[in-house]
Amino acid sequence: MADIPTSDGLKDLSLYSNGSPEAVNSLVVCFGEMLIDFVPSVSGVSLAEAPDFQKAPGGAPANVAVGISRLGGSSAFIGKVGDDEFGRMLADILKKNKVNNSGMRFDQNARTALAFVTLRADGEREFMFFRNPSADMLLHESELDVNLIKQASIFHYGSISLIEEPCKSTHHAAMALAKKSGSILSYDVNLRLPLWPSEDAARNGIMSIWDQSDVIKVSEDEITFLTGGDDPYDDNVVLDKLFHPNLKLLLVSEGPNGCRYYTQQFKGRVPGVKVKPVDTTGAGDAFVGGILSILASDTNLYKDEKRLRDALLFANACGALTVTKKGAIPAMPTRDEVHNILKHE
Repeated sequence: MADIPTSDGLKDLSLYSNGSPEAVNSLVVCFGEMLIDFVPSVSGVSLAEAPDFQKAPGGAPANVAVGISRLGGSSAFIGKVGDDEFGRMLADILKKNKVNNSGMRFDQNARTALAFVTLRADGEREFMFFRNPSADMLLHESELDVNLIKQASIFHYGSISLIEEPCKSTHHAAMALAKKSGSILSYDVNLRLPLWPSEDAARNGIMSIWDQSDVIKVSEDEITFLTGGDDPYDDNVVLDKLFHPNLKLLLVSEGPNGCRYYTQQFKGRVPGVKVKPVDTTGAGDAFVGGILSILASDTNLYKDEKRLRDALLFANACGALTVTKKGAIPAMPTRDEVHNILKHE
């Protein structure tokens, strides 16, 4: 395992995060779902016990796009929402956050997806989804913004868009186009079991694009699920079962404990940044946005362990800052906020 990084190398990260002219062309295109999360106005209750709910924009790929933009990077979102009040609101939120939303499509016959989300007193998250079908599931290949995908330095996606047709085929087509155009393919597993028909369908669906992805981010729980119950902390489990020959970078997020990284040359761990948590929503997406914002301008980052460790400490700080505020998109940090917290580490 490599040494724990100090914050000394972090001042150099501004060179990669939109501080240089190349960053203008370092576009990250995020593909998938954008929806409305309804979260209880009080913490630590079940959905049934919640007295009322607040609406918040959500959807992991959209959160990542905003996270990158907030850090000074260049991002776009491709996905489908309903041609309704919520869908227009979501498109407007992306625009206000300087995310290119020209790849969004609006469905006149399906609603924008809704999700009710709570963190119960026992620490478990509880989800209830309203998408039967929702607009995000109905994106067709013919609706893809091909030119936008071709411009991507990184093409980022999750697994929810693999659950149902026609979105599943559209996802595969978009990945193939991005790969052909020379993009780095980035995959955040983002397991949501209640949305899949069965556990086997989820496992098979998630693994169906595994070998095509260049960068993969997975959580400890997701490792246990994907390996059929193996120890998520065992390097041999991760390397034998999840690391494929073409993979450039595999990241394991460990919440407040930071993250682990695996490349073809080296592996290690970077500690988390200590904060007082208020709401964990969006922390993983902020982490992904943090690392992709740097990788987009420094595409060989995974070959240099010191630079990678500095970038991952930056990404850990992005995730940590997000849990200090409520919601995902409203809590995404700026680059200055990240540098400030790292000064005190």
